[in-house]
Parts: sequence; structure tokens; C-alpha cells
Amino acid sequence: MAEIRVAIAGLGAIGLKVARRIDSGDIERLVLTAVSARDQVKAERTIASFRNPPKLLPLERLAEEADVVVECVPAAHFLAAAEGPIRLGRIFMPLSVGALLNHMHLVDLARETGARIVVPSGAILGLDAVRAVAEGNVHSVRLITRKPPAGLAGAPLLVEKGISVEGLKEPLKVFSGTAREAAKGFPANLNVSVALSLAGVGPDRTEVEVWADPTVSHNTHTIIVKSDSSQLTMTIENIPSAENPRTGVITPLSVIAALRRLASPLVVGT
Repeated sequence: MAEIRVAIAGLGAIGLKVARRIDSGDIERLVLTAVSARDQVKAERTIASFRNPPKLLPLERLAEEADVVVECVPAAHFLAAAEGPIRLGRIFMPLSVGALLNHMHLVDLARETGARIVVPSGAILGLDAVRAVAEGNVHSVRLITRKPPAGLAGAPLLVEKGISVEGLKEPLKVFSGTAREAAKGFPANLNVSVALSLAGVGPDRTEVEVWADPTVSHNTHTIIVKSDSSQLTMTIENIPSAENPRTGVITPLSVIAALRRLASPLVVGT
């Protein structure tokens, strides 16, 4: 069967782990062909150690060398990473899915070009069940996120409102609102809320609470869904990444699983 060429936008805590896994040959049919990185010198040193070093290209050119482009860049660079693969009819796999809400025209463009936007589950769970109940009548979807304070420090909403999470002795609710508002206020922290909303009832009907919680050591997400077909309560406790406490160790593994799904003759789950 034909190889699937993969390019990765960003070689940070997530992108580098995904790149190394593909380069190891562990995922059948997948080949790493190109990467982009902000620090070109560091990236050149890094990919020199790969078994099959990929091309180092600007964001805008990745899609020329790939069938799938995985986006692992800050939200400010989302559009530069997204437009190329979607215009060329490729598969675009975004992790900054919160930024997609500001560029939903890309979904219409994908419909025209034959591209696909495939959102990995990332640090959240149960999106298969949420997609299933959304085919029926959903009454409510609620996400409660609890993170160690360090994982929320510097979030734009906290800065804007002058909320400090340093030295907390007990849990502090720092946000309550919709998934759309959460994505704006926590662009590096709450992509999970947008993934949940897109799988279910949309960003304006998905309710979100965010807690800075010094009593937890893991990034914890609880989903509560009420529908005509199922009542769902699901909790995941993610170990924070040593490189970036705003994300979890499971996130690159989710991307790897999503890529493996593209090439697998057997797919399990809705």
C-alpha cells in the first residue's frame, strides 16, 4: 500500500515526540518528510540525529511535501500552518483547535478542495461517546477542568483580570463560561474544551469551569453530558509534560494514535 507522507509544524514538546515516533518506523506506512521550527539552528541539530532526516521548511511550504500536516505551533501561527494543506486538499491535523473557531472558513474551504480537518482527542476523553449522543438529543454538556496553578499561570484571561494563582492554598475557580470564551481566555490550556464542543453541541452550548487547584498534581478534566440516549460522566487525570506543564504526556500519544488510525486496516471506535 502507498506510503502516507507526514509533515509536522513545530518541534516543541508535542511535535518532537511525534516526529521521533514516525522516524522510528513504528507506524506502518507513515513517513516523516518535512518539519518546520521557529529555531532553525536547533531544529537542524535535532533532525540530524534522525534515521531519515526530513526537510526543514517554512510553515507555508509543508503541504507541498506531505499528505498529512500535523499542527503543533502557538495559536498565533495557526493560520499559516492550516491554509497550505487545506488549499491543496491534504489532511490537516490541528492541536491548536481553539484557533480553529476564529477561522471556521477553513471548514468551508476544505469542503471545496477535498481536504479533511482531523482533530485528535488530545488530552480529553470520550469524544467518541459525545459524537454518538450528539446524533440524538443532547440536553447539556459541561466540562470541569482542574489544573495545578503552574499550568494556568500567564493565561490571557488571568492577566486581563489580574488573577494571581501563585501561592494558592485551596482551589480557586478562575473561569465559568462557554467553550468559545474558554478558548479565548486560555488559548494554551483549553483546546480540550473546543474539541469537546466540536464533537458535541458546539462552542456556545458547551459549559466550562476552570479551577486552579493546588491539591491536584495532574491536569484533570471531567465531562458531564445529559442526553436522551445516555447520561455520561467521565474523568481523565493527565500527567503534565515535563517540558510544558500546560499540556499532558498523553497529548503526543493521542496524535500518534490518530496518525496510526489513518493507516490502519482496523479502526475501533465511532
